[in-house]
Amino acid sequence: MAVTQHQVIKPQKLVNTAVGMLEQELVIPRLFRREGIDQFKGAENDTINMTVEGILPFRDYAFRNDRSSPIQFDTYAERKISVTFGGNVYSAVQLTDEQYDFDLDGWSKLLRPQVKAVARGLQRRAVNILTGQTYQVTIGNAQQNLRGALIEARRVLNAFNVPDGDRYLLVGTQFESALLNDDKLNLAQNVGENAAESALRTATLGQRFGFNIIVDQTIPADTAYAFASSAFVFVTGAPAVPQSVPYGATTSFEGIAARWVRDYDPTYMMDRSVVNTYAGFRSVTDVLVGWDGANNKEKISASEYFVRGIQLKLDAKSDYPAAASELATITGVSDAQVWTPAGYKAETDPANV
Repeated sequence: MAVTQHQVIKPQKLVNTAVGMLEQELVIPRLFRREGIDQFKGAENDTINMTVEGILPFRDYAFRNDRSSPIQFDTYAERKISVTFGGNVYSAVQLTDEQYDFDLDGWSKLLRPQVKAVARGLQRRAVNILTGQTYQVTIGNAQQNLRGALIEARRVLNAFNVPDGDRYLLVGTQFESALLNDDKLNLAQNVGENAAESALRTATLGQRFGFNIIVDQTIPADTAYAFASSAFVFVTGAPAVPQSVPYGATTSFEGIAARWVRDYDPTYMMDRSVVNTYAGFRSVTDVLVGWDGANNKEKISASEYFVRGIQLKLDAKSDYPAAASELATITGVSDAQVWTPAGYKAETDPANV
């Protein structure tokens, strides 16, 4: 009598493959700074207070003065940022005996569409935080002078003291077409150079003016976002495998964690397969330090600002901070001098409309 051979399922190997596939499907979340979930364990309401280093001003004491006045002491204080973690992105599938025996050629075939579904969920949440952010600067009418708009984006981020490493220009599909058709940027030659099967690799157009330029189909087609990787944080973690589950494993790859569990429901004669990951996203605000030229002194902002990213539009009007605002005073970026395709104009100038 012939003996039926059953394939031995190796959950850890399968889930390692699944997370590798997850990494290949992601674009935007992989541009964000990634953190694990261990620090959230045991935190009340899934919220932790992250400590941010305080800022102290410098002061001058006149050389060879008469010592009639003492030096001035400052009080040091660190900031606390409340971060709430939450989100469980998953794909769950029921599989009948008939499907498993006659339709499915191994569990890896099922895991692939499940992982793609989870990846789309993470991508959508990343898009929501990126597009829903309030940006201090919008560079408009970029299509008329794309090279100038990119240089202006670099200038603004430099003025905001944004770290110059890992800067990205994430562009929509219309913005991509405009870039590729611009002879001054000469980006078309870069398309197709990367052969590796990775969503991030194939989306990369090249590098200009310190930006890694990447296209994404899920953001507004006429918009681009210039930001540092530290502008947004992607928190991820794999849930634990319950002891009651016969098959399951967790793993992490490139800072992305996931879990796969599988069991059997004999009352309906169906297998159940679940792939999921804990996930959370947040933006990063900063206290700014700059030089108040009007009063010839250093100025530390009283408020926190999101300045690690700005947006660009192909056609829309530019938007800069008001000249009298604290942000403009510290950084020098204001509506007193707004970039246009023809040069800098005041916000009230009709040429900037």
